[in-house]
Amino acid sequence: MRTTLRRAALVLLTTATLATAAIAPTAAAPTATAPTAAAAPSAGFDNWDCKPSAAHPNPLVLLHGLGGNGPGNYAYLGPYLAAKGYCAFTLTYGQATPVIPVGGTVSVVQSSAQIEAFIDQVRQSTGAAKVDIVGHSEGGFQSIYGPKVRGYAAKVGKVVALAPPTHGTTFAGLVSVGDYLGLRPLVDQVLREFGCPACDEIIVGGSAVNQLTTGPIAQPGVKYTVIASRFDALVTPHETSFIREPGVQNKFVQDTCPADPVGHVGLAFDPTVAQLVANALDPTHARRVICAFGPPV
Repeated sequence: MRTTLRRAALVLLTTATLATAAIAPTAAAPTATAPTAAAAPSAGFDNWDCKPSAAHPNPLVLLHGLGGNGPGNYAYLGPYLAAKGYCAFTLTYGQATPVIPVGGTVSVVQSSAQIEAFIDQVRQSTGAAKVDIVGHSEGGFQSIYGPKVRGYAAKVGKVVALAPPTHGTTFAGLVSVGDYLGLRPLVDQVLREFGCPACDEIIVGGSAVNQLTTGPIAQPGVKYTVIASRFDALVTPHETSFIREPGVQNKFVQDTCPADPVGHVGLAFDPTVAQLVANALDPTHARRVICAFGPPV
């Protein structure tokens, strides 16, 4: 059974990688206004000269999903948030080999240490005391896992997690999806050559899930928002994403926009979701969401 789930998980990463490659070039993301040469920019995406503004003092750390990478996973949302006035940064964590730009497959523990080091790098570069984290899929899990398990909640102001497998996922139906797409040979090859420790750790009963869900998940001083889609075919059941604890905002995309068919991968490329993320990061200046249609993948 566990071998089947590991294969299903690798289908997730392969499907997500292919879907990201297909979606990213066509997503119409806004671009941030170019800064003047005389002063450091107060907004930007992966611009290490960026210094946060008083309006948005916490820089953003954007964490990709299983089998993705930072630049691809945030090809839409990164520039969108930069255009909203944020200094946003991303990385590709958890690569099994540096020659393949696929991240998140190594142990969750190993990846979380890499993420914390990156958070410290962002804080040092920007001069900020805290960061806000936006995470997608496994990146969403890491955005919740790190403040609790690694104990760096004091470095984090807000967490916005998109479809995290918080309580573990069954990856329901992924083997069938992989067969339909003809990906089973590639899945077997990835398992054989590199393996996927993270896949075992974020299924129901996985070691990282058990670490996260033993005792309260939400940490004092951190504001959490969890966003999921009712049409997510990969992280299932959908309720597994939510943190049912005081002070945590849990919402489905379809609570705001019922007709939005966005799927798991598509959450990072959906204009509706982008607006929900922006409102969660700056609730004082939240704006009415204009419903759009995200990719149903």
